Amino acid sequence: MENSEGINQPPTIRQLPNQLVNQIAAGEIVERPASILKELLENSLDAGAKKIVVELEHGGLRRISVRDDGHGIRHDCLTLAMGRHATSKIQNQNDLVNVMTMGFRGEALPSMGSVSHMTITSRVLGSEYAWKLVCEGNEDLPAPEPAAHPQGTSIEICDLFYNTPARRKFLRTEKTEYKHLDRRFLEQALARPTVSFRLFHDGRAVYSMEAAEDGVGRNKRLANVLGKEFIENCFFIDQQIGELRVHGWFSQPAYSRSQRDQQFFYVNQRYVRDKLLMHAVTQAYRDVLHHQRQPAFVLFLGLPPDQVDVNVHPGKHEVRFREDRQIHGFISQSLKKALTDTRPGAMPVNPSSDLTPANRGTFQFAQHRFDSADRPFSVQEQMAGLEKLYFDAGNADSTKMGEEGGQGVTEDQQANEFPLSDFPLGFALAQLQGIYILAENEKGLVIVDMHAAHERISYEKLKSQFDKEQLVRQPLLVPVHLALSQEEISISEINISYFNKIGIDIEVITETSVVIRSVPEMLARADIPTLIRDILSDLAQHGRSSRMGDYINEILSTMACHGSVRANRLLTREEMNALLREMEQTERSNQCNHGRPTWKQLTIRELDKMFMRGQ
Repeated sequence: MENSEGINQPPTIRQLPNQLVNQIAAGEIVERPASILKELLENSLDAGAKKIVVELEHGGLRRISVRDDGHGIRHDCLTLAMGRHATSKIQNQNDLVNVMTMGFRGEALPSMGSVSHMTITSRVLGSEYAWKLVCEGNEDLPAPEPAAHPQGTSIEICDLFYNTPARRKFLRTEKTEYKHLDRRFLEQALARPTVSFRLFHDGRAVYSMEAAEDGVGRNKRLANVLGKEFIENCFFIDQQIGELRVHGWFSQPAYSRSQRDQQFFYVNQRYVRDKLLMHAVTQAYRDVLHHQRQPAFVLFLGLPPDQVDVNVHPGKHEVRFREDRQIHGFISQSLKKALTDTRPGAMPVNPSSDLTPANRGTFQFAQHRFDSADRPFSVQEQMAGLEKLYFDAGNADSTKMGEEGGQGVTEDQQANEFPLSDFPLGFALAQLQGIYILAENEKGLVIVDMHAAHERISYEKLKSQFDKEQLVRQPLLVPVHLALSQEEISISEINISYFNKIGIDIEVITETSVVIRSVPEMLARADIPTLIRDILSDLAQHGRSSRMGDYINEILSTMACHGSVRANRLLTREEMNALLREMEQTERSNQCNHGRPTWKQLTIRELDKMFMRGQ
């Protein structure tokens, strides 16, 4: 008989000491010095601070100090503030659902104190002096002591992870850690332009951002963070539908980057890293930006607090939306509507201007004077159509001129009948190397890549024509059988009507397989299994899919490219001018189908500078 002593006994369950609990919590909250800075800055902003000063030493590894002029912490609350889940920001479940403060969990301060030497010094309004509390990374907290300090709070973190050497080994170099600190600082500075922010690193002043009182001040803050070039190449949007509002700055397609380093998205002034929001922005840019380039933006989404859950992760950088499809569509369509009218002569509202309720609204553009018209698509017919278009600008004088037999416009007529101010791209002067059109407009010299410009014009016309025609289905000679997971089968069943709408006849035949019997005629030669799986993946992740549109647009783009005027094709003056007029009418004509610019402007001032005139 087996000895009972040899039987494995279950381990004893024990209550962990508070110090160890705090250190475990610190593993989620205090990932690196940048995590500490984020939490401290959010506390200062929640305290109503108008001035915040940050001091760092050795990339935050040796010391992080944040000083503010907020309302401070009362003497009798200092010790309590170091307890887990102790906070002044929420009191009940209703407060948690409607939370608008940056912090609310009551975990940050005890977590920081458990892995560092921390000192809190604070003074409230009307208090005779400040109080200081020193935490040495253990459970035994001394009583607060009187100290000298102006109204507000200073929190100093020294020797991070000194008592958890395993965690310290995972920290990077001082340079890398400072890079993350710099990013966290700028995230908060962009969100609160009315607050003064200053940053010092190893005694050197890095940033000194004064509080912004108007649009000029906000632009200065943006320039400090993203550079002057961003201000010169961005649009401003302020769109509101019901209780949803999106406002902020986003770059023109021509101003793009290789990385996502200039992308900032805020939900109720909280910086978030959310896949849904990023996907919505990407969708808005997809037809005007090269797939390997990234847009730059600083966007703010405002919505009722009970429509978004910010209590998803201890770091509070992830959120969940109650109506995620609605949010995605609102963001994507708002930006897309603005980007659609990126063409010569369609200028955005000056982002430096002060926005008042009177001029706030949908993205605004100066109106051009032409009406669009359907044109043939072959190169030969397109050129003939462009000649006619030149005399069909929508006014009686030009129409009359065409009827009287004028087949061109003389230089005198250009000067007298067509003021340069009425034509953003001006009038053609010459063709360069059979590639570029040189034109003169009110500002100076315009250089147009004729193939890229004509490619965009043809592409937009093909898309317009395709949208007007009924989707033609192509029955598959051999139906495609596709094995799927149970989750994919479930998504397929839920979205049968959606697949029918986009021209795909899909039927679930077993618990793990479907059959595709027809697809849109244009996609008959596409990789059907890959297309279906990609659509199902998008539906699972985002609740919608743009794969069909992307496939079709890729085909239309190829057709437009092959059907556009080629290099070394000599154009007459009238054909060149007609092409310029078409560009002024066509949506997104500032970029070709691949996101490259179609034209550039050289002003008289820039030309004078090249030749040192007036110097």
